[in-house]
Amino acid sequence: MDLLNAMQSFRRVVELSSFNQAAAELGLSPAGIGKQVRWLEQRLNAVLLSRTTRTMRLTDTGHAYYQECCRLLDELESLERATAADSVELSGRLRLNAPLSFSVAVLGPLLARFMAAYPQLKVELTLTDRLLDVVSEGFDLSLRVRTALPDSSLVARPLGKVEQLICAAPAYLAARGTPATPAELALHDCLAYRLAEMPGRWALRGPEGESLIALPVRFSADNSLMLAQMLAAGAGIGTLPSFVARPLLDEGRLHTVLPGYSLAARTAYAVYPSNRHLPRKVRVLLDFLAEELPTLL
Repeated sequence: MDLLNAMQSFRRVVELSSFNQAAAELGLSPAGIGKQVRWLEQRLNAVLLSRTTRTMRLTDTGHAYYQECCRLLDELESLERATAADSVELSGRLRLNAPLSFSVAVLGPLLARFMAAYPQLKVELTLTDRLLDVVSEGFDLSLRVRTALPDSSLVARPLGKVEQLICAAPAYLAARGTPATPAELALHDCLAYRLAEMPGRWALRGPEGESLIALPVRFSADNSLMLAQMLAAGAGIGTLPSFVARPLLDEGRLHTVLPGYSLAARTAYAVYPSNRHLPRKVRVLLDFLAEELPTLL
């Protein structure tokens, strides 16, 4: 006798509280359903259902077996659906959320390549530096660049490290001087990223160890591209993620400041709901980003 069929029959008997209804649904006779359940009990050497002429109830062993039975059957069904989906071309809609500066500097070209490889796929990208609720807002995937993520039921897959570089324009440094120590930042105009974990403060690691520096913030913004423009225009000293800072450093529009000191690196994460079997379109995008992103950060 087939074990899976017996498990499915047992499950429907329990859920419908009736051999007759389970038999009608599964296209079997009540006697055939009863035979499957008895075979299952003999195989397990345990009583799963306590039956009289009028009542039927799960035994304690039957209750535990029913829960595991449902879990295994549901996982098998999900696995079959996912495997079947692997044989067809990616299609449908992918809803993503990512920081604006990260998307413009890094993600856009990658998504263009990904969409060219899967022409039946539609992508809907929401740009914001603020953390959005992945589940309630219906996103398949959220990309976040943070030093740490808050505890949640979401799965967070690290995709690469993002350095935080301290920068200023050559003209600003020529006019105001170049600080040699973190303490000298008090003499300068500083720019701050308002959505940082500690806006207006830098935890700097240097020869003396780690120190927390309160900045004299003259300008703050919730977007790194805006901060980059202000820094390049000579507005002061600030930090930028490496993927925003490096082109400006390579062009000579910005110089690094306090090279003997560093800030904690951030991590680019892909965050998604905790599903045992992710949709194939999400899995394929995750693998693509994990391979391509690290060299661009």
